[in-house]
This record gives sequence, C-alpha cells and structure tokens, in this order.
Amino acid sequence: MTVLDTDAPRFTGRPIAAEKRLGGAERARRMRDPGFGRVFTEHLASVRWSAGRGWHDARLEPAEALTLSPAAIGLHYGQIVFEGFKAYALPGERAGLFRPDLVARRLQRSARRMAMPEPPAALFTEAVTELVRADRDWVPPERGKSLYLRPILLATEAHLGLRPSAEYLFLVLAFVTDTFFPGGVRPLTVGICEDYVRAAPGGTGEAKYPGNYAGTLLAAEQAHARGCDQVVWLDARERRWVEEMGGMNVFFAHGPAGAPRLSTPPLTGTILPGVTRDSLLTLAPSLGLPVTEAPMSVADWRGGAADGSITEAFACGTGAGVAPIGTVRSATAQWRMGDGEPGALTLRLRETLLDIQHGLAPDPWGWVHPVSPR
Repeated sequence: MTVLDTDAPRFTGRPIAAEKRLGGAERARRMRDPGFGRVFTEHLASVRWSAGRGWHDARLEPAEALTLSPAAIGLHYGQIVFEGFKAYALPGERAGLFRPDLVARRLQRSARRMAMPEPPAALFTEAVTELVRADRDWVPPERGKSLYLRPILLATEAHLGLRPSAEYLFLVLAFVTDTFFPGGVRPLTVGICEDYVRAAPGGTGEAKYPGNYAGTLLAAEQAHARGCDQVVWLDARERRWVEEMGGMNVFFAHGPAGAPRLSTPPLTGTILPGVTRDSLLTLAPSLGLPVTEAPMSVADWRGGAADGSITEAFACGTGAGVAPIGTVRSATAQWRMGDGEPGALTLRLRETLLDIQHGLAPDPWGWVHPVSPR
C-alpha cells in the first residue's frame, strides 16, 4: 500500500451514484425532526494507520457496518478517542466547517494522551471535507440546525497484550441534528454531583476519551430521576469547585447590569478544552463583555445567585451550543438564576455565535471553513 503524503492526502473510493442515493422526499422526512445522534448520512470517510506504513488507504465509501476483530485492542483496553464538531449551511450552496483546525489539534492531544498516532491536521481536514462534500444535501438549511461530524480513532490490532496497538482506523461519520436538549432554547435544571467525580488530576479529563463519558452515565441517570437535565461535575480533591457539565463547559455572568462580565472555570488538566468555550473567550470581549478564567465554588455560585451578583449561568458545547441554566440543585439546596428564564447575555452570545456559524455575520477570526459542493 502507498503511504499517504500527509500534506496532500488523497481519498479513493466513490460516492454513491445519484440514482442510488436516498430520495429527496425521504431525506427531508428524516431531517424534519432529527433529534440528536439518530439520523445518519450516507457516507463514511476512513483512513488506516499501521506501524511501518503510517497513514494509508484513505477512502470515501457508503456508510456500512464495520468488520472488527473481537480481539481488537480498542475494545479491550480503551484505546479510542473521538471528536465532535459541526458543519452549517452557508448562503448559497456551500457548507461551513466550524473551527476544524482547533478540533484537529484537540484530537491530536487526545491521541497523544492515549499513546495513539496523531492524525495530521491536513489529513483530518481532508477527511471531513470529503464527507461533507459528498453529503452536502444532508446539511439542514434552517438556522440552528446542523450536520454533526464525529471523527473517531480506534485501535484495531487483534492482540490482547497490554500495549499500544500497531494498527488503527480513523473514521468520520455524520448525523443531522437540531439541538442537544429537547424543547429548543429553554432554561436547564442542573444537578450538582456530590457522589462521583468525572476526572482527577493526572487522568484523562482533558482528553476526548469514551471512558470519561461512560463514567458519567450513572450520575446522569440519577440526576434525570431528580428532574435535572444535566450534571454539574466538581473537582476530585475538595468536591467544592465547579469544573464542567456532561460534555459541556460552564460560564457565569456577573453584575452589575450596567457593567456585566463573564467568567468560566480555568483549564486544570481535568476539564475538556471546549471549542465553544474557546470561541466565547474570544467573542465575548468583542461584544464589550470582559471574560476571565477563574475558579467558582458551589458556595459562591449559590451565594452569588442569592445576592444578585451572579445574574446568569449557561452551558456551552458543540452539541448544546449556548444553553441557559435556570435552576441548580444540590443534595441540600436549590437555587434559581435570576428569574429562572434565559438571560439576555446568554441569548446574545448564542445568537451571535449562530450568525457567525451560518455565515450571517462577519467572521474576523476565520473560524468558518467553507466547503463547496462537488
């Protein structure tokens, strides 16, 4: 096999012929109410890596089930990392990838942490571009809807020795989505988790690693049983400092009303460095909203909500976008943010970011990478 020139990766294989693709009426039906993570597109991009050959065999093919050895190292020892970001409809026929360069770097950091080969940025970008170009008809035209891209890197070598794999498969699949939370933009009720921790110093908290998410599912189910939409995770040492939510970062808006400012917990090695978080750290000051990275304790959050010094709180992430927090519950208390409704600053940031993502507002930072149709 020919090893790919990673500066100019070449994808072989053929997209599905037009006459064999899903009909427009059926595609529209599936896209009408896609929810999150259930309406998948028709193609899959893949690249293989093996020791001595490097990256090779880049393909764009119909999305089909994988053939994988039951002894694959990734299945047994968790050598798997993944990513998530979106493509949005732009004016005209183009679609826009939102910050693929930053996503590629984060995937590389995650792979490095799990002793896996790092997909070159050029290879990553080419893979997602090929997939979006082939499945452009699946990018929803409505503002707020998007095509969610899921790159994943997994160890495929059939070997059960406890060591890094010598073979890997990099995949990109996609699904249509409108919002992570059912019901549109509504205030979330979040529950503070005091029984479990998501990540500990020196662990894998800042990597996008499946084990980080599997370990949150029990707490999420318990929170849902208490009427909460999401879990708020605390630090592992003291169990008092807010870190992040399930797959999302957290921001706080501080008063007074005439001079608001924002804060978000700092990255400590246990918090995932969110792409939306990074974008808001840049976007907010451009709107006249100073923002700092500063620790927030549960006690200070509750006290600030009570005395009005913390006026709003919101979650942010690729899936959730910018989602307002209305009510917070702990084991012993409950408090409300402002009047419990979505705050003005939260909505302003959400709408401004959406406008940039859809090409409806200036993009001075070059975050949106256009993809032209075939």
